Amino acid sequence: MDMPERAAIFDVDGTLVDSNDAHAAAWEDVLKEFGMPRERAAIRRLIGMGGDKLLPTLTGVASDSDLGRRITERRTRRFQEGYLRQLRPFPGTRNLMEKLAGDGVRLAVASSARDDELSTLLDIAGVGDLIPHRTSSDDVDSSKPDPDAVKAALDRVRLPPSAAIMIGDTPYDVEAANRAGVAAVAFRCGGWGDGDLKGARAIFDGPADAARHYERLTSVWTGRD
Repeated sequence: MDMPERAAIFDVDGTLVDSNDAHAAAWEDVLKEFGMPRERAAIRRLIGMGGDKLLPTLTGVASDSDLGRRITERRTRRFQEGYLRQLRPFPGTRNLMEKLAGDGVRLAVASSARDDELSTLLDIAGVGDLIPHRTSSDDVDSSKPDPDAVKAALDRVRLPPSAAIMIGDTPYDVEAANRAGVAAVAFRCGGWGDGDLKGARAIFDGPADAARHYERLTSVWTGRD
């Protein structure tokens, strides 16, 4: 199958790597340390936003305040030291990437993860060697659901929005894609239901399901889905 001049922009957490619960746990741990306990379920609903959005939404603490920076740095350390190395990829992740790469699709990442986490997450996913174009939260002014990360990924693959799809697992990925003018594809493996993922052009259980229904995935580019 020949699909010239196409790009697939991926989220990572909850899309390629089973990490959403770990992120929620790290936030829960650290907010408790700072005397601001929050229910895990409330935190979990916000995973997929960058920390610049999640922290003020959850606590009212500005992420660029002194307290906000201390909380965010502590949360990063907690996640990296306590959870990161325990994570596993979702089944079929590399198979899907190899199919796309074999068809000449330009692969990119638009992640809310920090740059110092992103390479490790892609190595855990087993696809670091397949994705040359990467955008982390360190590369943009505002994280998802703002479209900055998706637009930055488009710049790196040097293609217009009409030539790309964005694959993620949260409503924040879908919103960011749509605001960037990119067709959104959603995976259920991050823990969200179809109603939450409204606005996606196609929804799959995860990477393995998308690989099994590859023709349906690629039809999103041509509008035949």
